[in-house]
Amino acid sequence: MQSTRRIFSRMALILAIFACLLILTAALLLRGSLPQYDGDLTVAGLSNAVSIERDSLGSVTFTGRNRLDLATAMGFIHAQERFFEMDLMRRQAAGELAELLGASVLQHDRRIRKFRMRARATMVLQQLTDTEKQLLDAYQRGVNQGLQALAVRPFPYLLIQSEPSAWRLEDSILVIYAMFFTLNEENFTRELQLSSMHAALHESVFKFLTTPAGNWDAPLIDEPLPLPNLPPATAINLQALDKHVKLDDPLADEKMPGSNSFAVSGSLAGGAALVANDMHLTLRVPNLWFRSRLIYPDPASTDQQQDITGLSLPGVPSIVIGSNRHIAWSFTNSHGDFSDWVRITLDPQDPGRYQGRNGWQPIILHEETIRIRNAADETLIISDTEWGPILRQDHDGTPLALAWTALHPEAVNLKLVELEQTRTAHDAAQIAQRTGIPVQNFIVGDRSGNIGWTLAGRLPARAGGYDPQISADWTVPDTGWEGWLPPDHYPLIFNPDAQRLWSANSRSVSGSQLALLGNGGYDLGARATRIRNRLLAREQFEPTDMRAIQLDDRALLGERWLQLLKTTLDAADEQAPWAAAMNTALQDWNGHASADSIAYRVVHAYRRTVMKTVLNGFTAHVRQQDDSFKLPRLSQAEWIVWQLLEHQPQHLLPAAYENWEELLHQCAARVAKQLERNGGITERSWGEANAAQIRHPLSPKLPAWMSRWLDMPKDPLPGDHNMPRVQSPNFGASQRSAVAPGQEEHGYMDMPGGQSGHPWSPYYGSGHASWVNGDPTPFLPDATERHLTLLPVN
Repeated sequence: MQSTRRIFSRMALILAIFACLLILTAALLLRGSLPQYDGDLTVAGLSNAVSIERDSLGSVTFTGRNRLDLATAMGFIHAQERFFEMDLMRRQAAGELAELLGASVLQHDRRIRKFRMRARATMVLQQLTDTEKQLLDAYQRGVNQGLQALAVRPFPYLLIQSEPSAWRLEDSILVIYAMFFTLNEENFTRELQLSSMHAALHESVFKFLTTPAGNWDAPLIDEPLPLPNLPPATAINLQALDKHVKLDDPLADEKMPGSNSFAVSGSLAGGAALVANDMHLTLRVPNLWFRSRLIYPDPASTDQQQDITGLSLPGVPSIVIGSNRHIAWSFTNSHGDFSDWVRITLDPQDPGRYQGRNGWQPIILHEETIRIRNAADETLIISDTEWGPILRQDHDGTPLALAWTALHPEAVNLKLVELEQTRTAHDAAQIAQRTGIPVQNFIVGDRSGNIGWTLAGRLPARAGGYDPQISADWTVPDTGWEGWLPPDHYPLIFNPDAQRLWSANSRSVSGSQLALLGNGGYDLGARATRIRNRLLAREQFEPTDMRAIQLDDRALLGERWLQLLKTTLDAADEQAPWAAAMNTALQDWNGHASADSIAYRVVHAYRRTVMKTVLNGFTAHVRQQDDSFKLPRLSQAEWIVWQLLEHQPQHLLPAAYENWEELLHQCAARVAKQLERNGGITERSWGEANAAQIRHPLSPKLPAWMSRWLDMPKDPLPGDHNMPRVQSPNFGASQRSAVAPGQEEHGYMDMPGGQSGHPWSPYYGSGHASWVNGDPTPFLPDATERHLTLLPVN
């Protein structure tokens, strides 16, 4: 027995020692993958030393003798802090995730590889200017040396047991393409669904459901747009459909890549213009953006310096938004229409040919190999046309090719860098119109107090009068795209009489300019209206006033729904206990999407349920011709549903209901049942439903204890869609900032998720708590905490 105990004791001791060695090895590996924050490092390609200073948030100040040296330094630091995230972005755009992550992401790669973006990125490189090529060369050198300078590969590669691949020149273009997909891809599917709707619905019904205007609009260039009438019973009768078929399709998500941006002229802000921006995207750890400041001598003046502070995008050597002491600039997604589906007629005698503009043309076949980790490669054959790749079929089975601006090499360039040396808002607007980025609303203000709005990015010049929201035949003479819209045809507003500008992803223009821009699924306009009204309510502004607008969670949209729900509950059977509980829950309504509000959660759920139920009536009608149809996000769904609720036309009532009162009552009952199932109607706040889920890209694949270590806390968050403080668990403001050029010391900038991608870094999650609580952090980097110097080889 004693011998057995000794054996077990020794085994336990050996296991304990082995466990300690494993923990020690893991700790050493993690520590070895940390970026270097202090000391000196030699970097090939530098002409002079570059100083790298970090403050308490990890904001990096790059100081050097020229812009190319700073591009090298940016690449070095981006790689040390964020290489894994850069790797994911290039692979996401190229359709190469499976090579790193295996078969679980194969569906993504199959979809994206058909665009052949790596080949297209190589074509972009060939048409860049020499200055832009030099910038990418310098950045690539920095990235690869930053990666090699780590004692151990970045920690995510340790977790997935893989090796990082070197950065290539075209990878920076792929990172830009990743943003094209993020900001444009939703519209591909949307227009396919609109095409099915157009084929199945009477023209009056289609126009009613796809109206680009409503009562929440707040465009910058406003001309009256006629609102459609309710479709007559002769056009559609939903009551004639099968009453036993009750669709429960979810309402299209209101979450959309977008942003808020607004500015006031210098006369309202003490001299310099004041520009605010909060870009709404899917949130992650670390954040998409990287806080950066660039300081280098002005090439045009020996006694002046360029001093640019803002956010860079790891993977690209430029500042995306920021201020340079002379101008401050910002972006919001335009949600214009930059892709069209082209109907392809195949030769019945030879399916390898299609009808092109100039007769029968051979379909170009491309072979793409998808490499899959721990599995055999997969080969894709892509069919290409003069307009773009054949990717889908129309509602009638006709092949469809996608024409998309991003598929043309001229759509991408690095002209955004030119904003760093720009002195006036007018010049900045002209540069923006020539930039090669996804088309954005661009708002800029300068030190002299001027403000301006225009569009940044390349716009297709459409011809032929076809409806770009649905598929079209481009073999018709003079139909399709005829190159690019000249910049002098872009809409431009400079120093408006109101001395205020705003943009929030809703319709910004009207009339002929709306036809130029197209409709790629604009936002409702409730955010833009609220921002405009708050701007017009004040005559003087400071950064704190801009922040108050960004944090505005007033639920103006919810007021009507609250009254409708109360009316519905008053008419409910007194013996329905859920109705009394719902009324009790509504008593804490304060008009805001507050984290502690129970009433807002109830009203939010009721609105979504009623809208889903009403709109599913139209879905059921289209499904008679297209059984796979799903209703797309409709820009003016709020206005559409309220038109129906106010007029209550019997022929537009979904077939499963006898009258509109029954529909509203059953929707309330379903909401009550759902809330009771989730723990009680009067006990569940909005903050519980809207708790943060801001996660590291790898955490869904990891054990829970490790995921908690990597993810941000599950804080209850105020805000919602259709208000300035856009917020859902994993979507919202990826940054908030306001700054007056020349007065950067008084500006602020914050962001969720932190600066560093390494969990042992002091900057992992840095600033996240301030973002959650709405507490501003300085726009300019604070006092230096860590100092690294990059030295040239000589």
